Amino acid sequence: MASTENKALIERFWTALYDRDFEAVAAFFTEDGCYTDIGTPPEDVAIGAEQIIARLTLGIEPIAEYTHVPKLMVGEGDVVITEHEETWGWHSGESVTLPFVSVHVLEGGKIARWTDYWDLQTLLGAAPAWWIEHIMEGSA
Repeated sequence: MASTENKALIERFWTALYDRDFEAVAAFFTEDGCYTDIGTPPEDVAIGAEQIIARLTLGIEPIAEYTHVPKLMVGEGDVVITEHEETWGWHSGESVTLPFVSVHVLEGGKIARWTDYWDLQTLLGAAPAWWIEHIMEGSA
């Protein structure tokens, strides 16, 4: 696929993710596609749509606000890089804006690798204790 088509695919992916349409999100990944966050332990990698969706829903489902602000997207060949921000808000009143750089490597029109670069401490410093406990219980 051309870089323009790959960027359009990632734009559709972002739309599905921020709409919390996890069934649609799952369809974007190759069978062995992987997702990880830099800043978490190196072995903390979700492989395959089922693990990826489980990881996403663990953190995202309990938040009340989840908005996306795309800033910059570049694509070359089968790699698309997005600079963007997410704003997370919890029903208990806390909120945080998280700056991200996301790298997507595509194979055959699907995501084979998704790596997010961001500062985990920004999230942990703003998140309510109940949400952090929820994450720790769910990832155990």
